Amino acid sequence: MPKVEATPLQSLYIDHHNWLVGWLRRRLGNIDHAADIAQDTFVRVLLKPAIEVIEEPRAYLTVIAKGLVANAYRREALERAYLETLALLPEALAPSQEYRAILLETLFEIDAMLDRLPPKARSTFLLSQLEGLTYAEIAEQLNISVRTVKRHMVLGFEQCLMFSLP
Repeated sequence: MPKVEATPLQSLYIDHHNWLVGWLRRRLGNIDHAADIAQDTFVRVLLKPAIEVIEEPRAYLTVIAKGLVANAYRREALERAYLETLALLPEALAPSQEYRAILLETLFEIDAMLDRLPPKARSTFLLSQLEGLTYAEIAEQLNISVRTVKRHMVLGFEQCLMFSLP
């Protein structure tokens, strides 16, 4: 039976999967979490346009994995804040488990959507929408012009509009 040549992605996985899981385990302290992030890393690689040659495969995988770890931590912090807020509600006003799950998933989607904005635009949008600051107050706090605040807000609203479209 002839030997089948591995694809570049298969070779990348075979050569570096165990290393990546070990690297993540040392940073996360949890083998299961490390294995999940490693798997998600290779899924991201699979979804990227085909790359024939990766000069530094471990550096490439590390950058993707670090982003996924940061996303996981942010998602956990968001969930924790949401659950803490729910705990403050009187029991009669607390939403059902199903509604909580829907709200939490919506929060994750909004967070992912806002994460696509440049950092200053994201901060500007959040200061306006969550903190209720005026454009002048945002400009002063972020040390940018009111005109720049307006541009950032347009980006934020455009992102929200794209999020709301089917």
